[in-house]
Amino acid sequence: MTQSVGYAAQNVAAPLERFDFTRRDPGPADVVVEIAYCGICHSDIHQVRDEWGGSMYPMVPGHEIVGHVTAVGADVTKFKVGDLAGVGVMVDSCKVCANCKASEEAYCEKGFVGTYNAKGYDGKLVFGGYANNIVVDERYVFSISPKLEAKLAAVAPLLCAGITTYSPLRHWKVGPGMKVGIVGLGGLGHMGLKFAHSFGAHVTLFTTSAGKEADAKRLGADEVVISKDADAMAKQKSSFDFILDCVSAPHDMNTYLGLLRLNGTLCLVGLPEEPLSISAFSTVTNRRSLAGSMIGGMTETQEMLDYCAEHDIVSDIELTSVDKLDEAYERVVKSDVKYRFVIDLATLKS
Repeated sequence: MTQSVGYAAQNVAAPLERFDFTRRDPGPADVVVEIAYCGICHSDIHQVRDEWGGSMYPMVPGHEIVGHVTAVGADVTKFKVGDLAGVGVMVDSCKVCANCKASEEAYCEKGFVGTYNAKGYDGKLVFGGYANNIVVDERYVFSISPKLEAKLAAVAPLLCAGITTYSPLRHWKVGPGMKVGIVGLGGLGHMGLKFAHSFGAHVTLFTTSAGKEADAKRLGADEVVISKDADAMAKQKSSFDFILDCVSAPHDMNTYLGLLRLNGTLCLVGLPEEPLSISAFSTVTNRRSLAGSMIGGMTETQEMLDYCAEHDIVSDIELTSVDKLDEAYERVVKSDVKYRFVIDLATLKS
C-alpha cells in the first residue's frame, strides 16, 4: 500500500487534524502525484460540516490538487516521472455510459467517484488532497503546462473554480457581442469574470458590496452593479444574453431572470442550501431559461488548463498552511479571502 499523511475530520464535530492512512498500490494505469498545493473549496467546508448531508468520515477533503508525478504504471502513456499534474473533482467514472464516452464524465450515468467524501466502485472510502500524495487512474489526471509552473499554487483552484465557470461559459458560447453577467465576486465569480472577459464578452458584475468595484474591474468587469440598488438593477432589465450565478447563499433568482433578454439563460453554479423559489412569469417572459452546470469532463478540463497556460490565467489566491485550516475555513465562510485559499502541503513536514 502507498503510505500517506494528511489532515482529516474524524466526525462532524471534530477539527481537521493529522491523519495517517494508506492509498492503493498504483496499478498499470495509475499515476502517483506528490501534492504540492491543494485549494480550499467552499464545498470542502459544507461536506466536512455535513451541511449537505451524507458526509462520510474520516474525511480528507480537497479536490483542487496540483503537484509532480513520482511514479507511473506500466500502461500509462500521458505522464512520466517529474511531470506537472493536477487532479480535480473526480477520480473515476464508469467509462462506458453514453456520457462518459462523450467525455462528459461529470454527468456519468452511474455517478462519478468524487475525489473525497465518496466511495469508489470497490466500496472503499476515497481520500482527497489535503495530503502528501494521491494515486489516480491517468484518465482522471490532468497535464499542467510548464508555462504555469512558476504560478503552480494559483493553478490549483482551476481544477474546480476554474472549470466550474469555464464549462458553462463555453457551453452557452459566450463571446464577442454578448452581454454577460456574473453574480457574486468570490472563488467562482472572480474566475467567471476572468474567463468571460477573455472570451470577449461585455461583462457586468453583480455584487451586494460597493467596495468591490475596483477589484472587479481589475479582474475583467466592464460594469459593476450593486444588486441592492433597485434603480441600478431596473436599468439592466431585459438586456443580458447570459448570466452566471456564482452565489451559494440564498437570494432571489426572479430578480436575475428579469434581466435576461429574449432567449437569455441564467445558469447556476453556486449551490444555495435552501430550495429555489421561481415565478413562472420570470421564465415565460422573453422565453428565458434557468439552467445549471457542474464541472466539465476530462477533455474540457484539459482544454481549460491549456487555455489558461496560453492566456496566463490563474486564480487569485492566499497561501495557507495545514496548521491554519480552521482559521481558513472561518474566513471562507465570512468571504474574507481574495479569492481562494490554497494549502501549501510542504507545511505537512513541519
